[in-house]
Amino acid sequence: MPRLAVLTVRASFIHLIIGTSLGAFLLTTKATGLWPVVWAWLPAHVETMLVGWLVQFALGVAFWILPRFGGQRGSVPLAWLAIVLLNAGVVLSGLAPYLRASQPALAGRLLSLAAIGAFALHAWPRIKAPGAPG
Repeated sequence: MPRLAVLTVRASFIHLIIGTSLGAFLLTTKATGLWPVVWAWLPAHVETMLVGWLVQFALGVAFWILPRFGGQRGSVPLAWLAIVLLNAGVVLSGLAPYLRASQPALAGRLLSLAAIGAFALHAWPRIKAPGAPG
């Protein structure tokens, strides 16, 4: 398994642990009624679980499993850029409610969108029709 895929899958599991812990804390607070301020963490929980865990895991597996033509995995620096942008977007979007401004949330979403675009540019040459020459 390539190093980028290993690190991406590990990072996605770190997001899973953080997101699950936040979710458990939110549910505990909901059940007990103590400390309703905790619900401010809901956007961070959603961002961590959906983008940080799920999307990042999909990108890591896609980097590993997409076919290599000519022994190349496409533009590996572009794939690294995508992972860095995705994690920066998750952190920025997750922290946006605490910064009390809409600009960090928008910037985080734009970083995540740029990450998906960078990964698509990386992966596009690796996607071919069955039987197409490589």
